[in-house]
Amino acid sequence: MRLIIALILPWLTFFTIGRPLSGLVCLILQVTLIGWLPAAIWAVYALSQYKTDEKIDRALRQRAGGG
Repeated sequence: MRLIIALILPWLTFFTIGRPLSGLVCLILQVTLIGWLPAAIWAVYALSQYKTDEKIDRALRQRAGGG
């Protein structure tokens, strides 16, 4: 669901992953029609980084709890 949001409303993605300042910058970038494509690419990249960070945190918690 967040991927669809990242493609349609890139700035909103940053608010859903807890990065409101980046969301505001992205909104300013998206206001221009030319800036929409870079904003969407940036949002998808940030979303993939967020998911990677979540996986790393889960793995570290499992290792600390199971070890």
